[in-house]
Amino acid sequence: MPNTARSVPPPLPEPLPVPVADSHTHLDMQEPSVEEALRQAAAVGVETVVQIGCDLERARWATRLAAEQPAVHAAVALHPNEAPRIAADGGPEALDEALEEIARLAELPQVLAVGETGLDHFRTDEAGQAEQRRSFRAHIALAKRLDKALVIHDRDAHADVLRVLREEGAPERTVFHCYSGDADMAEVCAENGWFMSFAGNVTFKNAQSLRDALAVAPPELVLVETDAPFLTPTPYRGRPNAPYLIPVTLRAMAEVRDVPVETLAEQVAGNTARAFGYQRP
Repeated sequence: MPNTARSVPPPLPEPLPVPVADSHTHLDMQEPSVEEALRQAAAVGVETVVQIGCDLERARWATRLAAEQPAVHAAVALHPNEAPRIAADGGPEALDEALEEIARLAELPQVLAVGETGLDHFRTDEAGQAEQRRSFRAHIALAKRLDKALVIHDRDAHADVLRVLREEGAPERTVFHCYSGDADMAEVCAENGWFMSFAGNVTFKNAQSLRDALAVAPPELVLVETDAPFLTPTPYRGRPNAPYLIPVTLRAMAEVRDVPVETLAEQVAGNTARAFGYQRP
């Protein structure tokens, strides 16, 4: 018989003592309705979410949702893996046109960030990596021109991401989404004032390097996210993720940092508002 337990959403956790934000989620990829997802999140103290649009269709959807829902802010970009796909299908001109559309969407007031952009070297050949770098540089320039946050996707590409940021000059507010570096890279981020957003994988048994990075990250630069429906935190790994599970990850983060949950929640709430440029509810 099929294992149906993995398809069952985890129960709602104990509410947080201080409301926080999910700094990176994909409501359009989740099973519940948006209204239900936001209701469940608010019930446990997650009062704000940043909806990520990572291709043209999803970016348009994110802007519409953020215009309708006060609890939702939008970020728009071409995911790193979108850039080589678009270029392969339509050539360099198609990628340029897609980037121009992202730039138009990014100007909307409900869009607070350009992202997720960056580099993803996992299963990407050399030609694809070149297109990713071209797209990444364009997104960096856009975030700086609009004075909006830059949200970075970095998979197996730490050195290359850091190099491009140094060459282009990072925006004033730069967020490493689903932080995946080690403690040494966290020191680099700290030196530059870059935010580090930790997801449910910080709770995984084999993720000690992430916990080491979290332990040394300055408190004023730490964010929390779900990246839902992906990266569901332990003990629910493998089951559907959603913004309402932020408290599970945040409590695990508080243990790593050896601080009370309310202290970390207050820090994270302020940091997220500062990173994305909004007023806390």
